[in-house]
Amino acid sequence: MSQAASHLRAALSLAAASARGATTPGAARRRLSAWPVPQEPSMEYQDAVRMLNTLQTNAGYLEQVKRQRGDPQTQLEAMELYLARSGLQVEDLDRLNIIHVTGTKGKGSTCAFTECILRNYGLKTGFFSSPHLVQVRERIRINGQPISPELFTKYFWRVYHRLEETKDSSCVSMPPYFRFLTLMAFHVFLQEKVDLAVVEVGIGGAYDCTNIIRKPVVCGVSSLGIDHTSLLGDTLEKIAWQKGGIFKQGVPAFTVLQPEGPLAVLRDRAQQISCPLYLCPPLEALEEGGPPLMLGLEGEHQRSNAALALQLAHCWLQQQDHQGTGELKASRPSLLWQLPLAPTFQPTSHMRLGLRNTEWPGRTQVLRRGPLTWYLDGAHTSSSVQACVRWFRQALQGRQRLSAGPEVRVLLFNSTGDRDSAALLKLLQPCQFDYAVFCPNLTEVSSTGSADQQNFTVTLDQVLLRCLEHQQHWNCLDEEQASPDLWSTPSLEPGGPASLLLAPHPPHSCSASSLVFSCISHALQWISQGRDPVFQPPRPPRGLFAHPVAASGASVLQEAVAIHVLVTGSLHLVGGVLKLLEPSLSQ
Repeated sequence: MSQAASHLRAALSLAAASARGATTPGAARRRLSAWPVPQEPSMEYQDAVRMLNTLQTNAGYLEQVKRQRGDPQTQLEAMELYLARSGLQVEDLDRLNIIHVTGTKGKGSTCAFTECILRNYGLKTGFFSSPHLVQVRERIRINGQPISPELFTKYFWRVYHRLEETKDSSCVSMPPYFRFLTLMAFHVFLQEKVDLAVVEVGIGGAYDCTNIIRKPVVCGVSSLGIDHTSLLGDTLEKIAWQKGGIFKQGVPAFTVLQPEGPLAVLRDRAQQISCPLYLCPPLEALEEGGPPLMLGLEGEHQRSNAALALQLAHCWLQQQDHQGTGELKASRPSLLWQLPLAPTFQPTSHMRLGLRNTEWPGRTQVLRRGPLTWYLDGAHTSSSVQACVRWFRQALQGRQRLSAGPEVRVLLFNSTGDRDSAALLKLLQPCQFDYAVFCPNLTEVSSTGSADQQNFTVTLDQVLLRCLEHQQHWNCLDEEQASPDLWSTPSLEPGGPASLLLAPHPPHSCSASSLVFSCISHALQWISQGRDPVFQPPRPPRGLFAHPVAASGASVLQEAVAIHVLVTGSLHLVGGVLKLLEPSLSQ
């Protein structure tokens, strides 16, 4: 084992044991935020969420999905069986007037734009999305709002008990986490009689459990990129094939401009089943002859999502013979890679208002409080991180400085799964951060907290090791700025909490600007230094900021006239930050 690896393992063991208060090696194996499962579940919301969390997908199930991905019918038939056991048939879903949206980047934002546009027509909307940021009920929305805890509890136990009652020796009693929530969303939308449902694909499309939808009104494909390669393939063409799996015969579909290879794959997929596929004109084409369209979501990349949303909403309204779909402009017959351009039209006042009023937390979101400005974006692919960097730098350039004095830039980052965190961090280097902070997607180290943020799929050791790897990647990228006098082991008081971890590195390989914390709460305590007027953390435990880097950095943060914090790399990290900065979201 190399010296660096030995240092890494030693720091990890010290940190994990202290953070958990572990006294035996066996304690290191416990799952994050583990809660005892109630022997007799009550009808309370938190109990429902805890029971739901017992269905979380583990690594073994993901391996099974990989093995079965060559036979989509296996997974879709299993989902149809779960649906029938829950009390619904596939034919029942035909009544939902569904808009089905897939893609790698921006599919959630596209869905949010689309839902808000149609809600402005006075329609009762349903919206199913993933993941949630703070509370799981965010995934199932009616009229733009997460369903209430009471409604979530009611439908959770209704579906759960039906599945329990219909199990037999030949079937698994409960579907995995995401499949269960998909079933539950269908029940909610049907029983609550929504006029339409905007449904975001989970992963891929062809094999995704939402693809039991047989007759959507319209489908959409947002920008494609490399993500979930172990499930979807390692090229854009393979990923495009998966995404095109939601196309249905005779059902209109729209996509934004893609690279030529994946766009050709989408075209071929559509032609094979006689699905009319259209390429969305840029937003500028819809703005011609009228005032600019104002978007509720920041970032230049949101214009592509808004253009797709307008086409989806326009098509849905036309299919339903709804009045006020927008006056068509002169048609553009030209083809790009043999794909017809979607029609351009004059957006209606309802469409304009919907785009302007769209809210989608955790995506190019800005919170300004006192000297701190929090920039929240759950970008987690190379292309989405590039878009995040452009947005962040433009936001800094466009800000108005209120007073002279030092400003500090802080990166708060985490990345999970099979994503290439080194590549993502390299893309973030041009932002010129003064400090890079890494922590797990864990709000608190202890298990006392909301059931909505439980994670049974990884151990604390695993997520801490991942963060230390992020730090190593960052230090390698930034090693030319290293200072040789920082070669030391972590300064932790005997018996004190290892809430701040600095993995030791050899001389000339450690940047003074990188810190690792064992949870989001401790990271925010250090970054904010009590200067966020809403987030007032408790007094840090002794030894929390004992390391000289943390101490000197704290002084810099305390004296800065402005602190700009970019939180990115994971929507789950963004959700944990929002939970602490916006306590009302947990109510």
